[in-house]
Amino acid sequence: MATKNANLPQEVQQTLSIIPELSGSYQYYDKDGEIIYVGKAKNLKKRVYSYFNKHHDSPKLRVMVPQIAKIQFIVTDSEVEALILESHLIKKHKPKYNVLLKDDKKFPYFVITEEEYPRIIVARKANKNKIKGKYFGPYTDSRAMYATLDLIKKLFPLKQCKNPKFKDRPCLYYHIGRCMAPCQRLITPDEYKKILKNVELFLTGKQKELVDALKKEMEKYAAKEDFEKAARYRDSWMDVQKTMEHQKVVFENTNINQDIIAVYNESNLFVVSLLQIRQGRLTDKKDFQFSNTEGNLSSEYEVLTTFLKEYYTMASESEIPNTIVVPKLLEQNDTELYTNWLASVANKKVKISDAPTKRNIELLNLAQKNAKFFFEKVKLQKLTEIQRDYNEVGSYIQEKLGLTKFPYVVECFDISHIQGTNTVASMVTFENGLPKKSRYRKFKVRSTESKPDDFKSLQEVVERRYFGKLTETLPMPDLIIIDGGKGQLSSVMEIFESKGLEVDVVSLAKRLEEVFKPHKSEPVIFPINSPALYFFQRIRDEAHRFAITYHRKLRGKKATESVLDEIKGLSSTSKETLMKEFKDVKKISKASYEELCEKIPKRSAKAVYNFFNPNVQIV
Repeated sequence: MATKNANLPQEVQQTLSIIPELSGSYQYYDKDGEIIYVGKAKNLKKRVYSYFNKHHDSPKLRVMVPQIAKIQFIVTDSEVEALILESHLIKKHKPKYNVLLKDDKKFPYFVITEEEYPRIIVARKANKNKIKGKYFGPYTDSRAMYATLDLIKKLFPLKQCKNPKFKDRPCLYYHIGRCMAPCQRLITPDEYKKILKNVELFLTGKQKELVDALKKEMEKYAAKEDFEKAARYRDSWMDVQKTMEHQKVVFENTNINQDIIAVYNESNLFVVSLLQIRQGRLTDKKDFQFSNTEGNLSSEYEVLTTFLKEYYTMASESEIPNTIVVPKLLEQNDTELYTNWLASVANKKVKISDAPTKRNIELLNLAQKNAKFFFEKVKLQKLTEIQRDYNEVGSYIQEKLGLTKFPYVVECFDISHIQGTNTVASMVTFENGLPKKSRYRKFKVRSTESKPDDFKSLQEVVERRYFGKLTETLPMPDLIIIDGGKGQLSSVMEIFESKGLEVDVVSLAKRLEEVFKPHKSEPVIFPINSPALYFFQRIRDEAHRFAITYHRKLRGKKATESVLDEIKGLSSTSKETLMKEFKDVKKISKASYEELCEKIPKRSAKAVYNFFNPNVQIV
């Protein structure tokens, strides 16, 4: 198997000549000896060769592959072992083309310490001076985590202080019922262990077991007539019951523990929402944003597989449920692979399910809804950043593209059609980095009829916008963007140059980072992670959305009109009445003669009924 690229570094070519067709992990190094990417494969030779044997649409690969100066690989006995090794190497080296999820150093955990009388504290698992103890987490919402900590301290009187405040008496926490003063030996080790066990039940979402345990202790001390302790357990029992009442019941079966994972992607930004179901109740939601800093992401499949590896590598064993419900993105061999890998991580059997059961679909829809809400929140933050920083972003675009003006007002055009029919164009306007919807315009293209011609369509629309009546109401923009390549840009420039109008015009290629300028054969390349590129992505996506929406509207209207127009004797007023009352043609076709007569004149009703019912004619 020979590679097509003879310009590869000699060391890379040597490795390619000996790499085996076995499972394992591979590591790519740059010229400075830094690991830039770690991967795993069932067939190392096939996977690694694929990086050098074909043209890549992925921005990540187009940037990464030329940087590969050395390849190393480690053979494993199975693909599961390769996945475990890959996860370990990514966690250890944090290669820039792998690290997509926020580093777990940012995520806090609860820790039950390894002291004689353990405490519950907050810690970062990846700290250099890692605290010894049992970890629960990670928690992505620190505010919710500290609220949970306050609740735990209220429910369970664990030791609060690392060292005793007084030698001969308990501190204030004991007197307010927040500690049992183990420092003064006012509680036995066995009793303290019971409290710890209840804390663990609470943290792992096993509320039913916790309620049963608290009730049992309450009844035990009541039977012994130790009413002070019985009252303490009663209060904890009631507080946990109240907490459970606020949690949504998802399953009647209280033995069900699941994670539900949804992926949402828009404008090259990926987010993941994870719903935690413990003992049949929805107990928590976690949201994750994938940074895509180096253009690493190309599909929801890649996000899901990366998330599974990174999140469950970070999670403590107690946080991994028996079942993980995922969207139908994985291949069968992927499902088996990750099932086996999770079993090795969690030390128990874990099922990955993408079965389209009614319950799974409902839960995935709920997770997807949460993911979309989180996406909107992230998008709003990004838009706020763009608005706040647009002076810098706009200046960068002006300098990079050599524009004559600062791009304060930008107009972007997109063409939409299906095999040349109903060709439409959209024009969206961004002002100071944000959409200006009052300046949006849509065009029904007249010049192409049923022959698809994007070049001619763009010429017509540009002429109507900049040399027609719209110039009376819309001032000229500072920058015009065409969605397309060099051909589309050239066709538009013919119009501007023939009319003698000088204006800054660029086009966005399919590869978003490539921006073409008039009469330049090579594109201007923007860095994958630049705010300017995100701005271009936003305005192009908005133009595309606006065009598609208009095209669908016209298509639906034409389909309706084409059917009703065939009915002789049906007035335009009757058509409008029918569509208003029945909503669509299908319902009109199924209506009885009597129902039609209630809405339109009898003569028109007879014409409509006979048209749709040729075998049962009304005379």
